[in-house]
Amino acid sequence: MKYSSFSGFFFLTFLVGSQAFSQQPTRPSLSTQPTPMQRALQRTNTLATLPQSGDLLTLNDVVTAAVGNNYQIRVNRSQELIARNNNVRGNAGFLPTVSFGFQNNFLVQNLRQDFFTNPPLPQRVYGVFNRNATVGPTAVYTLFNGFGREATLDRLGQLVRISEVNTRANIELTLADATTGYYDVVRQLQRLIAFQQALDISRERLDLARATYEVGTRSKVDYLSARVDYNADSAALLAQQLSLRNAKIVLNTLLVRDLNTEFAVRDTILARTDLSLPELRESLKQQNPFLAAAVLNQRLAAIDVRQAKTLQYPQIDLLGGYAFNPTDNQAGFGTRRGRNDTYSLGVRLAMPLYNGGNIKRQIANAYINERITADQTANQQLQLLSSLEQSYQQYRNSLSLLNLEVQNYQIALQNVDIAYDRYRIGNSTFVEFRDVQRNSVTAQTRLIDASFNAKASEIELLRLSSTITK
Repeated sequence: MKYSSFSGFFFLTFLVGSQAFSQQPTRPSLSTQPTPMQRALQRTNTLATLPQSGDLLTLNDVVTAAVGNNYQIRVNRSQELIARNNNVRGNAGFLPTVSFGFQNNFLVQNLRQDFFTNPPLPQRVYGVFNRNATVGPTAVYTLFNGFGREATLDRLGQLVRISEVNTRANIELTLADATTGYYDVVRQLQRLIAFQQALDISRERLDLARATYEVGTRSKVDYLSARVDYNADSAALLAQQLSLRNAKIVLNTLLVRDLNTEFAVRDTILARTDLSLPELRESLKQQNPFLAAAVLNQRLAAIDVRQAKTLQYPQIDLLGGYAFNPTDNQAGFGTRRGRNDTYSLGVRLAMPLYNGGNIKRQIANAYINERITADQTANQQLQLLSSLEQSYQQYRNSLSLLNLEVQNYQIALQNVDIAYDRYRIGNSTFVEFRDVQRNSVTAQTRLIDASFNAKASEIELLRLSSTITK
């Protein structure tokens, strides 16, 4: 069974109330005009007729704005872009590194030279200017490093996938929060309508108490009690208006817009009744982003083991370069001016022999971390399945309560009709009528809350199973 909007509930209860009146003995004075109770029900607004300021906001609008504007999702997408930029072969060491170097040295020397043989005389030279330079490119290409390049490239790919599931997790969480916030606004509006209806009934009772007091058929106590109850219902309505205002602020926050933006909603709360626990459980295992992130972290730990093992292998690099070395020597001995062009090509091998047992320690720690991530993955799945089971039980319980509250509300409305007629003709006291009225409002608000709770449980199940985007 699917449940209609609360406006539908009001329509249903209005029909029930009408049937209750039609089953009572007809009175000549009531044959041509509605009773005060009927007038109160007829004045009651629905979501379709309640005046609301601002543009109409639909669930589609909420979903689009929440996902498009959420700051955390934007941060996640930027982090995802960084991970993709890093996932290239050059960052993993598959490409050579080429650098260009330029070094120009200027020297000013003071020379004092004494020679063993003659005829060279002792030489004293001050402020001699010399210059030498080194110019040229160098290149290094790693031929082998124990398969470390392959492990690094795999690691970069895993980081991309982790960033993607993190983005998806925040999208689904934002969708759940925004959808729940939207339906909370609908709920608060329905509660506002319920309090308005209660105030209308209190107004009819106040008018009746005033009229009967003025003609002397009832005491002033009845009139004053009706006034107190009317004021109490007015205060409850004001409190509910505040709750609605706060719910709209929360939704505007989730939509990342001005918190005081006014909007109208005309939507209904329709709780699905066809959710299947086995299907939800299987979808959670296959698609839940938090579980997927745990699995990816476990794979990342396995790659870290591979990278740690590469430290045991030699690294072979291919070296190449060109150097141009000009010289300008003013010291007066050796070569005065010259240049040297050097082309180089070589192979460099570095073999780890002993570094205090650090390589062995790093490999052991990598294996331990791999076991840790395996336990974390298992624990994450267990916790998610536990949350799913609890949410599903809450969901089924909410549907059962919703069925019960529908019946309770129908009975409560009929009871108000009967109590009002008894109070009007003097067969019951104001205390009895007020108790019946309170029970009616309580049943009405419980029905609204039961409808919202069933929807909130449904949203949580869809989020846990990662089917909320569907």
